Amino acid sequence: MIPLPGFAGTGSTRIFLACGATDMRKGFDGLAVMTQQVLEQSPHSGALFAFRGKRGDLVKLLWYDGQGLCLFSKRMDRGKFVWPTTKTGKVILSAAQLSMLLEGIDWRRPERTAAPCLAG
Repeated sequence: MIPLPGFAGTGSTRIFLACGATDMRKGFDGLAVMTQQVLEQSPHSGALFAFRGKRGDLVKLLWYDGQGLCLFSKRMDRGKFVWPTTKTGKVILSAAQLSMLLEGIDWRRPERTAAPCLAG
């Protein structure tokens, strides 16, 4: 993944998911309009905006790097990206949750492994 300033570790980059399905034929301009209308955010704010296709195997990320919009995409060979459905149309994620989402892990309920018991 391309490192984004403030993304890895600091948590200063805000990450928004557009809930529901997005027409994946949209490019820079179409996703920027969705960012304004659906997510009610400026696409030039420096936040990262994530969109998922109807089949669930394609994600597009829109991000403004200070000079222009960047568009990243990832397609799963097998499986689907776990995506929420809400009434508000958007969800705010942490960098760790986005990382799990992009790896195909259910980021909504990460399972913790039990600490090993040491026999004494």
